[in-house]
Amino acid sequence: MPTSISRRQALGLTLGGLTLPALAQTPANWPNKTLRIVVGFPGGSSPDLMARTLAEPLSKALGQPVIVENRVGAGGNIAAETVAHATDNHTLGLMINGNMTIARLLNPKIHYDPLKDLAPVSLIATAPLILAAPASLPGATPQAVLEAARKAGEQWSYGSPGVGTVAHLGMEMLKARAHLGAVHVPYPGNPQVITAMLGAQVQLALLPPGLALAQVKAGKLRAIGVTSSTRSSLAPEVPSLAESGVTGFNLEIWNAVAAPASLPATIVARLSDLLSGIARTPEVRDKLFQMGWQVAGTSAEGLANRVKADTRSMGEVIQKQRIQAD
Repeated sequence: MPTSISRRQALGLTLGGLTLPALAQTPANWPNKTLRIVVGFPGGSSPDLMARTLAEPLSKALGQPVIVENRVGAGGNIAAETVAHATDNHTLGLMINGNMTIARLLNPKIHYDPLKDLAPVSLIATAPLILAAPASLPGATPQAVLEAARKAGEQWSYGSPGVGTVAHLGMEMLKARAHLGAVHVPYPGNPQVITAMLGAQVQLALLPPGLALAQVKAGKLRAIGVTSSTRSSLAPEVPSLAESGVTGFNLEIWNAVAAPASLPATIVARLSDLLSGIARTPEVRDKLFQMGWQVAGTSAEGLANRVKADTRSMGEVIQKQRIQAD
C-alpha cells in the first residue's frame, strides 16, 4: 500500500479517463484506517447522495474504506459540529453552505465556529435556485408576475424551508432588489413549501432546480426565473431574473467538503487535490448534473474565498433585516 500511494503522489491518479494532479506529500502512514464523511441530512437527501458519489472514488484513490455517516439534525449543524471537534485525522464533512456561512451569524451559541473550527477542502458543486409560483397565479410573463407581486405587497407571502436558510435570506435579498413586500412563512422543509404553493397558501418560493422543475414539467408550478446572473445549464429554458429586470442578483446553494481545522495542512492539501479532481471526472460530473448540481471542484483556497464572500453577503441581509434564529 505505501508503494502504491507513493506512486499516485508522484504521477497523479487516473479516474474515468481524467488524470488527477500529483498530490501533496502527507504522513507516510496516512490514511491508516477507514475515513468517514459525516452528513447532516438523512439517507437519500441531496448531501447524502453527493457524499456517497464521492466516497467510492476517494476510497479507491486512498486505498482505504470511506464510509458515509448520517448525523441528522439542526439543519446540518450537528454534523458540522461533529466534524469541527473530530481529532482522529480521518473525519470529513459534506456541508451545505448554511453550515459554513449562516449558522453562527444566526446563532452565536452554536458549538463551533465555521471560520475557525473548519478547514475548507473543496467546493464540490453549486446550483442556482428557481423562483417559483403556483401555475394558477395571474401574469402571462415573469415580468408580469413580479409586477403583480409588487402591487400585492404584504398580501402575498413566500415560503421557505426555515428561518435563516438560503431560500429565506435569498428571498429577502430579492425583495429588496425587486421591491417586493411578500411576507415570510417558514416550513419544516421544501416538500411542505411545495404543498403550500400547490394549495395557493403562498405565492412565491425559491426552490432547488431538482424540486422545482419536476413540478413545473407537471404543470403545477411556474418557473419565474433562476437566481444566477445568467441562464443555468441545469434549466436552460428558465430565464434569469436579470432578464426580468432584477439586476445585480446572483445567488447559489452549494455543497462542499470540509475537515476539522486540526487536520494537518498536508493532509488537507492532498484531500483537496483528490476531491476537486474526482468531482470533475466525467462520471461524477454526470451523476451530480442528474441530481441537479453543477460541478465546481475548487481548491481549498477557492472554497475559503467562497465562504468569506457568502458569510459577508448573508451577514448583511441578517443584520439589515434583523433576522434571528427560532
